[in-house]
Amino acid sequence: MATVYQLPLRLLSVSGQDKLSYLHGQVTQDMNLVQDNNFLWTGHCSPKGKLWAALRVLRLDDSFCLLGSQPEVEAACRELSKYGVFAKVDINLSEHQCFGVLADSFDEVCHTFNLQFDTDNNACSFNGGKALKIDDSSLILIIENTTSLPAQFTVEGDSTAFEIRDILAGEPQLGEHGIDEFVPQMINLQALNGISFKKGCYTGQETVARMRYLGKNKRAMFIVQGQSESSLDVQDLEMQLGEDNWRRAGKVIRQAYDAASKTYYALAVLPNDLENSAVLRPKDILSVSLNIKALPYSIEDN
Repeated sequence: MATVYQLPLRLLSVSGQDKLSYLHGQVTQDMNLVQDNNFLWTGHCSPKGKLWAALRVLRLDDSFCLLGSQPEVEAACRELSKYGVFAKVDINLSEHQCFGVLADSFDEVCHTFNLQFDTDNNACSFNGGKALKIDDSSLILIIENTTSLPAQFTVEGDSTAFEIRDILAGEPQLGEHGIDEFVPQMINLQALNGISFKKGCYTGQETVARMRYLGKNKRAMFIVQGQSESSLDVQDLEMQLGEDNWRRAGKVIRQAYDAASKTYYALAVLPNDLENSAVLRPKDILSVSLNIKALPYSIEDN
């Protein structure tokens, strides 16, 4: 069985003669590593090293494409277009559709869509689009607006289940409240191999390098969850210091609510020396207690 979700993601296309050199000087990833059969994480920073967007980057047709939430992709499009006029590039918001697939049988889904992933690679082209292998039970399908999914798939309009998968995988998404707030290491982009420390100069590189080599970074992204009787829209978290003493701990950048289990899930940027036993709560919501869940990767610098 497989469930398909319409995802609220946008795709930004960068094409033209200078697409590789231009993007290489703008994002945290080594763009030479992006091939037809893979996707990688990357960050797009301001000159001060604060993220406009955390994105997946891939090749589609004859373009590089950046995949992320609508606020991030729109911010990246705006900022990339400012300097794109000085290079031979075309920068456009794409009308491709994005679907998330959660599958019991990954092989069955691959067979249905005629997907053939090479060993150790996580992207492949198929008739009408591109497939990204997220893990052994989930995919993102990027297809043209004129292409339909196979008839046996019913598309779920509510993408909460896929959002929760992303959160529990520690995959960042800034949303509108997190843009221009954090350097890449504060949302664990280095742990997702989204930062090249060998590629040379790019916009914001000085700040990113200083965070790594001078130990300046004091924050990281954590998974938090807790029980709530209703859906929450949280921006700030507080940390318990004593029985009745709370102080601001950090900021939520991504969140989802499972109504069936009444469970709230979030990714939050918090002090990176925070103990996993710390007790948190949404600011001004006394009835909800949140706990830190272990990340599925290490955030220590290699």
